[in-house]
Amino acid sequence: MRKSLRVAGLATACTVAGAALYATGAASADQAEARPTKEPHNIGLLVGEIDTYYGATKGADGVWKSSPHSPYAKDLARIQAKAKKDIKKAAAHHPRHGKKPAIVLDVDDTALLSFDYEKSTNYTYNNDSWNAYVNEAKRPAVFGMPDLVKYAKRKGVEVFFLTGLAEPLRQGAVTNLARAGYATALDRTHVFTKDKANPPAYLKNCATPTAWNCTTVQFKEGTRKYIESTGYDIVGSFGDQTSDLAGGYADKTYKLPNPTYYVG
Repeated sequence: MRKSLRVAGLATACTVAGAALYATGAASADQAEARPTKEPHNIGLLVGEIDTYYGATKGADGVWKSSPHSPYAKDLARIQAKAKKDIKKAAAHHPRHGKKPAIVLDVDDTALLSFDYEKSTNYTYNNDSWNAYVNEAKRPAVFGMPDLVKYAKRKGVEVFFLTGLAEPLRQGAVTNLARAGYATALDRTHVFTKDKANPPAYLKNCATPTAWNCTTVQFKEGTRKYIESTGYDIVGSFGDQTSDLAGGYADKTYKLPNPTYYVG
């Protein structure tokens, strides 16, 4: 489940406040001093830090952009440099056990940057506005990721996209990926979305046409397992959330930075 920065911050504040009240009550009962609590990070200051991290600027068109010279971009470059070395090494040792090497990328804030949406909505998620934003298919690529995909392709590594976006948003995502410079196959065998109406058989343990009970981890783990069953060894899995990467079925994982929201 996605939690916006503002919602997550308020939840943290409520948790801490609740802990403080509990501690005070316990102190009265036990004739002991209440244990101190730590005030959570001020959300206004946090937003300012995030702006600085991304190098946020608002263009004449009203679109918020991140700077290619920002700390965010530099962190991405560091991760991508390591990943390219790993991909080169892995590709040199494949095929292994008859399997072809592959990488798997999440879409939102791994392949396509949604920073403009986060800033424009004051870091507050709304399903309808988000769906409309995705369908506009105007998001820029996350810095350096199209180049990483091209590098992997040159090394003979197949590329898959695995996103928590709903199946009705597939066309918007695929169109956007192509526009953003991802020169690779973007058909249904290479782009996996969350199809709750017609879940694939490989997710039968947590999803049926009448009840989708897959967590993000189960959905992505199960899909990676399926990709490997079709003759691939996933040498690298890329995501901006830990839930994108948990569950195995990848030789290495690469966590890209994203301090704007949380997906459990």
